[in-house]
Amino acid sequence: MYTAQGTIDRSQVVEQYLPMVRRQALALRARLPSSVDLDDLIQAGMVGLLDALDRFDSSQGASFATYASQRVRGAMIDELRSRDWLPRSVRRASRELNRAIQRLQHRLGRSPTEREIATELDMPMEEYHRLLYDVNNGFIEAFEESGTEESSASVLADDVPTTATPLEALMAFVEREELARAIEKLPERDRLVLALYYQEDLNLKEVGAVLGVGESRVCQLHSQAVARLRATLTKVA
Repeated sequence: MYTAQGTIDRSQVVEQYLPMVRRQALALRARLPSSVDLDDLIQAGMVGLLDALDRFDSSQGASFATYASQRVRGAMIDELRSRDWLPRSVRRASRELNRAIQRLQHRLGRSPTEREIATELDMPMEEYHRLLYDVNNGFIEAFEESGTEESSASVLADDVPTTATPLEALMAFVEREELARAIEKLPERDRLVLALYYQEDLNLKEVGAVLGVGESRVCQLHSQAVARLRATLTKVA
């Protein structure tokens, strides 16, 4: 990994760690909608690898392999975020979705149905399903910081890792037991989606095969399940 002059041989490192970059990209791509391009993820990962080469400090105790893996994953996440996957209008609609579910749960004393949520939002079912698909982008869903006028319903803050999945982000602010109780209150299908996706580590297509629905429908169900959890774990707006 080092040249005769004692410096890191960058070309050798790139060649050595390219398989790791590709594995990271494939793992991430499998958990994202089909519109995500694998080559874009690999390219972003290579940028992260080169950044790791520049920043690595062996005195910190971590191995280069561990550090590089973290930087590669972070670079891929940053690339996805930079593409504005969740436009401001969709973020606003996502917060309205959370508030609508909160109101309905408070009013009905149970988890509302899809049609009840769509009615509360004054949306036809097709538009509601499109909203769910838009706000779902797996574990890279961008959360607004609290403290602004538009993000008053947010439950996340600065110390949540940028690579956190929606469930990991929730877990940063609530006890596991509390989250487990909230999951138990979800409709059976929502619980199954979360279990297959997070516990069984199936990708969207595989979850769809189990449920007998398409990938886009799984995106919708995942988004709705996370929205229901956030509504349960935060105060009624």
